[in-house]
Amino acid sequence: MFRPKALGGALTALATLAAGVLLATAVSTSPAVAAGTGTGYLHTNGSQIVDSTGATVRLTGINWFGMETDNKTFHGLWSSNPWRGQLDTMARLGYNTLRVPYSNDALKPGATATGINDFVNPDLIGLSPLQILDKVIAYAGSKGMRIILDRHRPTSAGQSPLWYTPTVSEATWINDWKMLAQRYAGNPTVIGADLHNEPHAEGTNPAATGACWGCGDTARDWRLAAERAGNAILGVQPNWLIFVEGVSCPSGGLSNVWDNDPSNDEDCGWWGGNLSKAGQFPVRLSVANRLVYSPHEYATSVYRQTWFDAPDYPANMPAIWDKYFGYLYKQNIAPIMMGEFGSTLVDPKDKVWLEKLMAYTGTGVTGMSFTYWSWNPNSGDTGGIALDDWTNVNTTKQAILQPYLIPPAGGGPTGGPTGGPTGGPTGGPTTPPPGACTATYRQVNAWQGGFQGELTVKNTGSAAVNPWSVTWTWPSGVTLGSGWNATVSQSGTTVTAAAPSHAPSLAAGGSVTVGFTANGTASAPGAVKLSGASC
Repeated sequence: MFRPKALGGALTALATLAAGVLLATAVSTSPAVAAGTGTGYLHTNGSQIVDSTGATVRLTGINWFGMETDNKTFHGLWSSNPWRGQLDTMARLGYNTLRVPYSNDALKPGATATGINDFVNPDLIGLSPLQILDKVIAYAGSKGMRIILDRHRPTSAGQSPLWYTPTVSEATWINDWKMLAQRYAGNPTVIGADLHNEPHAEGTNPAATGACWGCGDTARDWRLAAERAGNAILGVQPNWLIFVEGVSCPSGGLSNVWDNDPSNDEDCGWWGGNLSKAGQFPVRLSVANRLVYSPHEYATSVYRQTWFDAPDYPANMPAIWDKYFGYLYKQNIAPIMMGEFGSTLVDPKDKVWLEKLMAYTGTGVTGMSFTYWSWNPNSGDTGGIALDDWTNVNTTKQAILQPYLIPPAGGGPTGGPTGGPTGGPTGGPTTPPPGACTATYRQVNAWQGGFQGELTVKNTGSAAVNPWSVTWTWPSGVTLGSGWNATVSQSGTTVTAAAPSHAPSLAAGGSVTVGFTANGTASAPGAVKLSGASC
């Protein structure tokens, strides 16, 4: 497998939750909703992530891996689909955040990116891994997407149970994080640091040598290490969110079920997925409202945990998720951003698992954030959203995720237009003559109570329209959910898509595609106009 995640050693069954334990729900006061990923830098407020205006933001993203491997850059750059085309598809599908795994090898001076199709991606020729990352960040930001950097491995050789190894010290780990924080300081597209991927147990109890939570051993206590690294990063970039994963076994060691000593046995979950001790031993950061807990959660295609074969599956799953991480969100302690979850969906149980998990995260902008694993089709134990051609999409997976995705706003993370450039010679907008546009509509998806569509409008006139805007009408009862590639709003039955600040002009012969999700019966846009002219 490309990315092994199966847990070694014996795993004990999840202990039954104590009867009568009630988890308080997060306080909800109908928060303001930010389009896409909001404005400016993000911070936290109880169980929510909010933008610089205080509006609630939900990160609904995807992982694009490769920078943590020997290639030292994104996989799929060898395909016939240009790198921008792949990001275009991610944004169009509704992924508003990109989690980027890397290894410290990719950050070294002289590191070389390989596996790039120079004919398809000529603009990447000769660039270092960091320079390619710069370009991906810039383009993703222009589409309104956010970036989370994920220290996935100390070296490209593989994952490690601790955040350091004999060849990559804790000091290297922290210094590289500080370098990245300085490199992207002032760029709100990059919102934070996922400090270390999947800390996990090693050794058999009582001789544990892996990552523990709350044990107090500075060489093994992941909670204390997360504080050291998080505070070092915040000293350089106080605006970043700090994403902290869990461990697998809080003791840092695998249970010995053969020694008949129950003191050595404990609940063990997915690598990085067990935050059961975070309530008792919280991560303490030097800047308030920056902590996001980021568990991982997988299905049988990765490892057949005992709970998948329980007689009450899948009804048993919400209590398991509550125990491992959900209580932090439900008790309004901190936001949850599920950094990885995925499956090949080969086993019928896995489709049920994914549907149940997405429902558990909640609907709308106040639900738990997530980044799906992965865009890449070459993840051996999960597959991807992209198919093997890195262009077409696994529609079965996408259909399950779609109702929970909040697409990025086209204006970028610093907001929509701020006045915008002027249009004609006198500063006013230019308008095409009547009939100088055409409109085509494509319904992308539909589900109970809503749908997703794309409206493409072409300027068939002889002059550019600057700034452009597109309007259409919907039947009564159909309401806008979200929009992208424009600043989309609704008043009554009329929807307006205004040009984003980074692309205000629509050239003669040019076209623009406005994507949206909507609530109500699937309906094609009517009475489409380009800057007031009927199409």
